[in-house]
Amino acid sequence: MTADRDHSAQHEPVETIYNGQWLRMMRRGHWEYAERTHGNGMAVIIIAVTPDDDVLFVEQFRVPLNARTIEMPAGLVGDDHAHDTLESAAARELVEETGWEPRRVEVLLTGPTSAGMSSERIAFVRASDLHRVGPGGGVAGEDIVVHQVPRANAPAWLMQRQAEGYELDLKLWAGLWMIERNPDGSAAG
Repeated sequence: MTADRDHSAQHEPVETIYNGQWLRMMRRGHWEYAERTHGNGMAVIIIAVTPDDDVLFVEQFRVPLNARTIEMPAGLVGDDHAHDTLESAAARELVEETGWEPRRVEVLLTGPTSAGMSSERIAFVRASDLHRVGPGGGVAGEDIVVHQVPRANAPAWLMQRQAEGYELDLKLWAGLWMIERNPDGSAAG
């Protein structure tokens, strides 16, 4: 019964409940959900490993969780740059957040982040051939701590952070898997 009701919602009119600077709340039938207001609802998450085989993670306070989180570098597409591509957004965000610039970026996979709550979609992007160009830490108003963790120790390091009370973005585990593999399971080239 619920599946039929959910499917029929696609023919219902869409109503805007709230319109903010970065998010809007929508209603279609009985569903309420969030939409991004910029960049067609797209974001990127960047999988990046330094020449010394360190995985790049970022730490920042996330207001909705009221906690510090560990994540892979990420950002919105088209938030301040109208002609952003997934690749250009990923390269820009990696530099802003970590201080590392990629010479190569490769879009691996795109899909929804939380299909029952939001229309946001995210692209996993592998950044490679990195070189240091700055300190990172984000742009004005961001308080990002960069962590460079030896790849072999990354899972244990993450679990230690969780034991210390940090929130871990679950996409971290998919990102770690895609350091060495493509989404279809083949070896990364």
